[in-house]
Amino acid sequence: MANLYDHRGNPVDLKALRTEIAAPSLAGIRQVISNHPAQGLTPARLAALLRQAENGYPLSYLELAEEMEEKDLHYRSVLGTRKLAVSGLQAVVEAATDNAEDVRAAELVRDMLLQEGFEDVLMDVLDAIGKGFSVNEILWDASESEWRPREIVWRDPRWFVLSQVDGRTVLLLDEKNLNGLPLPPYKFIVHTPKVKSGLPLRGGIARAAAWAYLFKNFGLKDWVAFAEVYGQPVRVGKYGPSALPEDIDVLKEAVASIGSDAGAVIPDSMLIEFVDHVGKAASAQVYERLLDYLDKQVSKAVLGHSGSADSTPGKLGGEDEAKDVRRDLLTADAKQLCAALNRQLVRPVVDLNMGPRKLYPRLRLQMEEAEDLTALAGNLEKLVPMGVKVGASWTRDKFGIPDPDPQEELLSAPASLFPPPAEPSPPEDPDAAAAANARRIDRTACPHCRAAAAAGTAEPDVADAYAGRAGEEALPLMDDLLEPVRALVANAATLEEVRDGLLSLYRGMDPAKLSELMALALSAAELSGRFEVGNAK
Repeated sequence: MANLYDHRGNPVDLKALRTEIAAPSLAGIRQVISNHPAQGLTPARLAALLRQAENGYPLSYLELAEEMEEKDLHYRSVLGTRKLAVSGLQAVVEAATDNAEDVRAAELVRDMLLQEGFEDVLMDVLDAIGKGFSVNEILWDASESEWRPREIVWRDPRWFVLSQVDGRTVLLLDEKNLNGLPLPPYKFIVHTPKVKSGLPLRGGIARAAAWAYLFKNFGLKDWVAFAEVYGQPVRVGKYGPSALPEDIDVLKEAVASIGSDAGAVIPDSMLIEFVDHVGKAASAQVYERLLDYLDKQVSKAVLGHSGSADSTPGKLGGEDEAKDVRRDLLTADAKQLCAALNRQLVRPVVDLNMGPRKLYPRLRLQMEEAEDLTALAGNLEKLVPMGVKVGASWTRDKFGIPDPDPQEELLSAPASLFPPPAEPSPPEDPDAAAAANARRIDRTACPHCRAAAAAGTAEPDVADAYAGRAGEEALPLMDDLLEPVRALVANAATLEEVRDGLLSLYRGMDPAKLSELMALALSAAELSGRFEVGNAK
């Protein structure tokens, strides 16, 4: 086989490819046992830990990043959502050209890589989003006259350091060289996503989320302590001036045990009262709002927006239902991941089996644009009657509707529920129509109705007239009552504020004018009804 070189021009050592290099050990420098820097973490300690990572000693920072994913449920959820959004995309391999040799290279890559479990490899490589970099070792199998990735194994980033010279080159920790050894070409997949400009270790999301994690822990501890103290009312035992010391001891024991046993036995002369703390609900909201604020900041850093699985559709302020990962972040993650895999996985597979070449197959993660089918249906409804020719097969494909079988029953537009309008009848003599209407009206009826009938118009509905008049006169009165409610809803930040504000507004509302109008309308309606009944034939 000809001499091979990686994308940086480093020669490939085939002997090194057959050896597992970064395996863990029981007593060596690469142990699976980890420290726990999150225990007793303080602002000063966190600042020192982050400075150590900047100076090339990232061990404690990487251990903290791992603990954050284990202990902070929100951080774990949003970071997992971002990684799953990328690893769940459809992976495809495209040939460099239509040349037969390039097509065969693409088929080779598909056969070796796009197997069950490839999504897990993507997840392991995407561990770099949180920590700043990730390393996965390729275990090659060359037993069948071809080089095939038998397994791609995630390696703990604690077993690696970054070069003291450039801060970017990932090196393998070794007992004989604590500054790190170069990684053999074609043996590792190293991913350093460009979350921000600068050094990889300073670009990991865990670094940005570490402060929110610290203060959230402080707030959560305070909230738990608050709940422990104020979760149950204070129990006060009262005894009379003539109580004996033995009686007081009995009362003390009863007060102490009633919190857990929910029962106590005391003499008639003694009393136990429960004192509820005023304003404890408002105090608890301080902790809840702090934790909610910190979670939203973490969501912004990870997902690109403050929404999450906890988002409330229809919340005050018109908050939309939260989407998962912002589209531009998803696109950038997918492109950077594919670039790393094309350089460090696709190219080695082709070079080791078919030799080096100028152009290589490309691994790509497909992101299908969601099409608005409702808008498409509306456009078709307008365009087809205008004479625009649209293929039925294309339309069915767009909507995912299969072609019907020849003998299959077909759906059709339902018959109209309303018959077509009848042809207008020829206009009748106006004088005859007026006379007929006048004959149908009682001579003692309302003069307005008689005038309407004589004019050839339909009889007005008295109830509708009264209802319309009452609605018009009630409109300004209702506006006066509802204006404070509208202002409250527009300015409130939470549903709790709306609830409390409505209770206050209700006590101050004066419905007297509206009540007078309703009484007048009801009286008029009753008199009108009596008039109609009294004059009915």
